[in-house]
Amino acid sequence: MAAAARLAARARPISSPNPGVGALLVRDEHMLARGWTQAGGRPHAEAALFNALEGSPRGATLYVTLEPCAHESRRGPACADVIADARPARVVIGQRDPDPRTSGKGIARLKRAGIETLLLDDPASAASLSGYLSIKTSGRPHVTLKLAMSLDGCIALADGTSQWITGDAARAHVHAQRARNDAILVGGATWRTDRPRLDVRLPGLEQRSPKRLLLTRGVAPEGVSIINRPGQIADLEGVQYLYTEGGAETAASFLREDLVDELHIYRAPILIGDGLRGLGGLDLGGLAETHGRWTLTERRQLGSDEFTAYLRTR
Repeated sequence: MAAAARLAARARPISSPNPGVGALLVRDEHMLARGWTQAGGRPHAEAALFNALEGSPRGATLYVTLEPCAHESRRGPACADVIADARPARVVIGQRDPDPRTSGKGIARLKRAGIETLLLDDPASAASLSGYLSIKTSGRPHVTLKLAMSLDGCIALADGTSQWITGDAARAHVHAQRARNDAILVGGATWRTDRPRLDVRLPGLEQRSPKRLLLTRGVAPEGVSIINRPGQIADLEGVQYLYTEGGAETAASFLREDLVDELHIYRAPILIGDGLRGLGGLDLGGLAETHGRWTLTERRQLGSDEFTAYLRTR
């Protein structure tokens, strides 16, 4: 199932508006076929897998990160029917689909076809579907907040100079993260000061640049959409994954409204002292409010810089 979840990462975010799903077919500890949701949402992972399969799936186990869809579409048959017709021996599902058109119905259809079906609450599958699940359960995209700062928590010199806090490896890592998101957002002050391109500048991934968003009450620049307040991310169409790059007040505004699901912090081994802080005020009532909210999920060295990722504990 963890391998299927890693396959699903290939679909992020190009499967939008459909969820990025991964699927593996295994028999006698050998992988027979694999699939993931293709660009634009079709074919689904299961259909892609069976299209690639050479031979019979009889006696095999299908691992799929999300409950197979049970509703037909003009773009293709229901995956539950495709699997029932193929008749693998067993289907293991990482997460139930919260979409009412499928929720529980896909599993029931497989069981009626006589296929052993097991539903897990698999963390790796849930993580790979975080944007889709957030849209369905919370009505908004999965939000990642990125902060690049010095050891003492500054994002720029006192005069606003911020290029560059981190080194080449960390900046390349940021561009890879941009490519995994549907949209990228900065605040009005950052836009006016830095005029950031907010694109992906990695060879071969330039076409994966996300939609550009600006948090401001001003006029939208050409090629950029605006929202006036953080809560309006619920109104964004076609956005399952939102990457927020700041600055300090924009970052704080998303944190104050508890809209950040994931923190990405890049820390450079430099001291700035009297510089611009990475975060604005969070309106805390006391230190007790700060504990138990974030869980470390990743730490790695990127050249001389350190990257850490945290998930919001809900």
